[in-house]
Amino acid sequence: MSEFTKHNRRRAEGLEELFYGILKGEKLGQLVRENQGTIDGCVPADVVAVVDVLVAKKVPMAELKTGINKLLNLLHKTLTEYPYYRPDKDCYLGCLVENNRLMEKRLLAIKPLFRDVNKKADNDYVKSELLEKLSDLEKFGNYYTIKENLLFPVIEKYVTEYRCLQVMWSFHDDIRRNLKSAIKMLRGELPTDMKLFNRWVGDLFFNMYAVKFREERILFPLVQSVVDEDILNDLLSESVEIGFPYYQPEIALGEEIITQATDKKEVDLETGILSVEQIKLLFNHLPVDITFVDENNKVKYFSTPKKRIFPRTKSVIGRDVHNCHPPESVHVVEQIVESFRDGKKDVASFWINMRGELSLIQYFAVRDEDGNYKGVVEVSQEISEIRNLKGENRLLDWEN
Repeated sequence: MSEFTKHNRRRAEGLEELFYGILKGEKLGQLVRENQGTIDGCVPADVVAVVDVLVAKKVPMAELKTGINKLLNLLHKTLTEYPYYRPDKDCYLGCLVENNRLMEKRLLAIKPLFRDVNKKADNDYVKSELLEKLSDLEKFGNYYTIKENLLFPVIEKYVTEYRCLQVMWSFHDDIRRNLKSAIKMLRGELPTDMKLFNRWVGDLFFNMYAVKFREERILFPLVQSVVDEDILNDLLSESVEIGFPYYQPEIALGEEIITQATDKKEVDLETGILSVEQIKLLFNHLPVDITFVDENNKVKYFSTPKKRIFPRTKSVIGRDVHNCHPPESVHVVEQIVESFRDGKKDVASFWINMRGELSLIQYFAVRDEDGNYKGVVEVSQEISEIRNLKGENRLLDWEN
């Protein structure tokens, strides 16, 4: 083992001891004095390494996030002083940083309105202004979606100690949840409770600033050091498809490229023979999202209907299904998959309200003729219209 690697490991072990000391409630001043060398010598990769260890040790997510917040507060000065070179805003990471900057600008504009609504909770004009600003902030959810579906898979491929992404995803979900709740209360969809409202908005501000800092001072510098810039820039076109929230990079998407299978051989499906092109068209014209995960828990395929329920990008292909879900719900997905694998269940169904629509999400076990587990197919469908059907509408009733 090289001296460099030894120093890295020592620093990570020191940070781990510091983390557990914080969780146990040991005296902070003494902790800092005893670990000052570790704190002063910390680099971004050390933080990524220690969080990876803590996630692997299955520290409960709530405890993990609390401890990490306090740990990074101690490391803030060291990480701020670590050399950081902001990338050009039209490269991939630079585009993310620019969207962060514009997000922060919006947070600053919200602050005075937040103070005013606390002074004049019954002032409809102030509430309306704050609602408009918070609704605009909701667009930033696309930024987190881009990270989760495009950047995270690349990091998982090139960074061995990638489990910190699970924690960051959890913070994304906290932000989404708090923002949604605050907006609902301002709209009158929830009873007015200023104490609760203040907590939601306070947590929202803290987490959005915290995630921005952790990206730009920990995650992005590490990514820049291990992932080729061309690989990152290849993510731009799919990110643009999802939609950056505030800043769109100047990239030439060029003409739409239509890929064709080089093998024109038709596929015998036993109940019919179709070409590869016909199979693609068939799947993509079904009014449902389809995602197939094989028996090794790897994502192998997803359809591309005109209207998607959940975002999917090509970066997800080959990704472990464990990494495709938020940390708070991934254990449920794992339970479903294992119940399918063990033959205990064949179907799992869920339905949720999203963006004013009712969506049905179903998981089906896939088995071969001998009953061997071969994977799971997820089928998602917007069913608001189906749910409202009444009476009959027969084929002969159709009018062109």
